[in-house]
Amino acid sequence: MPKTTPVPVSTTASLHPEGVSHDEFRAALSRLAAGVCLVTAHEPPLTEDGPRGEDVGMTATAFLSVSLDPPLVLVSLREGSRMDDLLAEQPLWAVSLLADHQVQIASRFSMKGRISDRLLFADLPYVRGEVSGAPLPAGALATLECRTEDRVPAGDHTLVIGRVLTSSLPAPDAAPLAYFRGRYRRLAP
Repeated sequence: MPKTTPVPVSTTASLHPEGVSHDEFRAALSRLAAGVCLVTAHEPPLTEDGPRGEDVGMTATAFLSVSLDPPLVLVSLREGSRMDDLLAEQPLWAVSLLADHQVQIASRFSMKGRISDRLLFADLPYVRGEVSGAPLPAGALATLECRTEDRVPAGDHTLVIGRVLTSSLPAPDAAPLAYFRGRYRRLAP
């Protein structure tokens, strides 16, 4: 059995009362490969005769299946983010599991200080979810439309548990997009 040597992690960052620093935590969890998805929702107009609502989207890697019966999923949203605020009011949303050829979509919707969501969706081919009205990008491995069942505060994030109302497989044979050690990755065949 090969001997492994622990990789030292910088401990110059401030420690939490429990002892682990942000850097240590981030370094350890970056070794967990994750699938990449696009969470989307449609913000309805404020009034019936007002301007049309807006589409909102964000890249997420903290997404998982919770239950088969009933079909439930969970996504983790940064507290106070645009998506967290919207899903506090809008119960219908969607998740698109991204294929490896959709790196640009993942990058576009994960930018810090990014441009408006309207511009991010401008040249993105998508269809509207029949139930959620949320944009579902063309070429995704799978899409799920959900209704929020519960919201759980968890540190600096909100865990949103959604009941899956519809699912489809636009590109079921494409390879998945993964996130590992701070970068988007393609799985080797």
